[in-house]
Amino acid sequence: MNAPTTDRMPVVVVGAGPIGLAAAAHLVDRGIEPLVLEAGHTAAAAVREWSHVRLFSTWGELVDPAAEKLLAPTGWTRPDPSGYPSGGDWADLYLQPLADVLGDRVRTGATVTGVSRTGRDRIVDADREQQPFVVHVAYADGREERLFARAVIDASGTWATPSPAGGSGLAALGEKGAADRITYRVPDLRDPAVRARYAGRRTAVIGSGASAFTALAYLADLAKSDDGANTKGVWILRRGISGSTFGGGEADQLPARGALGLAAKAAVDEGHADAVTGFRTEAIERDTDGRLVLVGEDGRRLDPVDEVIVLTGFRPDLSFLDELRLGLDERLQAPVALAPLIDPNQHSCGTVYPHGHRELSHPEHGVYLVGMKSYGRAPTFLAMTGYEQVRSVAAAIAGDMESADRVELTLPETGVCGGAGLFDAPDTQEGDGGGCCAPAPQLVRLGAPAPVEAAAEQAPAGGCCGS
Repeated sequence: MNAPTTDRMPVVVVGAGPIGLAAAAHLVDRGIEPLVLEAGHTAAAAVREWSHVRLFSTWGELVDPAAEKLLAPTGWTRPDPSGYPSGGDWADLYLQPLADVLGDRVRTGATVTGVSRTGRDRIVDADREQQPFVVHVAYADGREERLFARAVIDASGTWATPSPAGGSGLAALGEKGAADRITYRVPDLRDPAVRARYAGRRTAVIGSGASAFTALAYLADLAKSDDGANTKGVWILRRGISGSTFGGGEADQLPARGALGLAAKAAVDEGHADAVTGFRTEAIERDTDGRLVLVGEDGRRLDPVDEVIVLTGFRPDLSFLDELRLGLDERLQAPVALAPLIDPNQHSCGTVYPHGHRELSHPEHGVYLVGMKSYGRAPTFLAMTGYEQVRSVAAAIAGDMESADRVELTLPETGVCGGAGLFDAPDTQEGDGGGCCAPAPQLVRLGAPAPVEAAAEQAPAGGCCGS
């Protein structure tokens, strides 16, 4: 089958999540036909998997302008811009209506299994950029299809590829064998079956970002409920406790994000969770009762737990892009030009430099990784960042380089989204002597909260012992 002429080809968008649907809206606004391919059975399938979790961004930050323009003629009413939706609200009240108005441009149950240049694997140079992209798709009913595209925007996210519990980036020894007692998602404790799994149990929470804060707060609420007596959390941190551990607190320009950190701190302060610092998991073993024992790289063995919640971030699935020539940073797996701007060793959510199509480009002209996937392993992504990305990319595809280069992005500056690298280093740990560089990991019970201003002075987001 021969490829159609370029002007008849759509731009293929991989993923019908918030950024993928926004990309489609911007393309439509530019008079370019998108074709959105979503592996899930509905639009926003990944968002629906965390429908019980409330976002720390407001509705005003979660609705893309081009999407709103597309929705307006349908009578859609924008939710209160100051409200904080749950994932379910975001999906039901905005993302699904947006997918509906896009209509046949969105295909669900469509998994992209490969992307290449027509007639060219990644080795071949000859006439490469003149060839359209070819996209292989597998449908839920078993059908396969070969599609052609003028450009490819990969907004598939990272939700399907969570990072493991192991402190070295690999699965801990025994982690796969303990899968029946491990989850990589924030549990929905409104579900009676899920609630029963954690009620009255001892649960380890591994991670230091907003998801870990949320899980700790949920477990603390369960512990305080009538059916949650003896529920206990064990918070496993690869780094130490410092002023930046809990984000921006009351000073956070995203108040709900700050509240998450304060809720996690309260869970520890009130005795509903213990914090184990400087612990990198090497193995997960079972005791004689079938409970799980976490073993650290330093040889420490923690008391047994009944369940483990691993919230150590996500990583991109690049397997179906293997025939394309991508320029990715060797550490973050983000586009080379973008990586230094989002490096979690240096940046929080709000210190990301404005960026667009140029920072998102690759040696393979016409392919863009956007949204959470563009950040690779960096955890500092916000939805409004992705909306600005796809606005710029759509303009570039349309040939409007003036608009594509006019990137405008204003983000809240305070609060730490979490991360790896220096965030995990021993030199971010508070010692008993009042410094922050003591190397010995310890089990801690936090005292009364210090003033936010003082905490910020003690430990800036970049680590308190660096230059």
